[in-house]
Amino acid sequence: MKETESNNFEKLLKIMDELREKCPWDRKQTMDSLRHLTIEEMYELSDAIIEKNYNELCKELGDVLLHIVFYAKIGAEQGHFDMNDVIEQLNQKLITRHPHIYGEVKVDDEDAVKRNWESIKLKEGKISVLQGVPQGLPALIKAYRIQDKARGVGFEWTNRKDVWHKVEEEMAELQQAVENNESFERIEDELGDVFFSLINYARFINQNPEDALERTNRKFIRRFQHMEKRAKENGLAINELSLKQLDVWWNEAKQTE
Repeated sequence: MKETESNNFEKLLKIMDELREKCPWDRKQTMDSLRHLTIEEMYELSDAIIEKNYNELCKELGDVLLHIVFYAKIGAEQGHFDMNDVIEQLNQKLITRHPHIYGEVKVDDEDAVKRNWESIKLKEGKISVLQGVPQGLPALIKAYRIQDKARGVGFEWTNRKDVWHKVEEEMAELQQAVENNESFERIEDELGDVFFSLINYARFINQNPEDALERTNRKFIRRFQHMEKRAKENGLAINELSLKQLDVWWNEAKQTE
């Protein structure tokens, strides 16, 4: 760490000490009260990354760092851990889980690195490879992480074509369940299988399904808001227009992208 970086970090820790002592709002906060704010900050960081807004990204990284320092300060006040403990444990974990850098282990590619990582975690006392997937993750991201961790120990399809066949198989089963008017729960199960298999296929074509879906969400919003704008320009309410007219403006939005 450069001297200026070290000095700035020390200054940040000092500011946090002062805020906890002098600011009524900061003094009142607990780990529980900060939790939902931290989640919000992570989503704001994610937005900046997707938009490639590097000025905003720098600011959001600072906000996330503030929360890390805040939790460490509260942890120190309660006698659980302090900032030095957080950094020391992180340093040790990174060294232990990278034996190909800090040890004698040889690796050929990133897949070997992941296998070593998961193997080391099990040796550290993890009961399951999937234990590290947070229960509170959104379902799409959780499915991706589950599949990626399973891949890390060799539980993986051998080729992309077989994965796509699985997607088609699951879609056929969903369609059959709907046509047979089966129970809500059965249809829900089949729909979940379709999503899970599509997420798996996304991995095989080197796409992050969360990013892909978010880009589509934003694209839909842009095009829909274009239709709303055109309707307003014509003195009309969007819910009064025919689908045919809306399609014209939708295609108009597509052509401008």
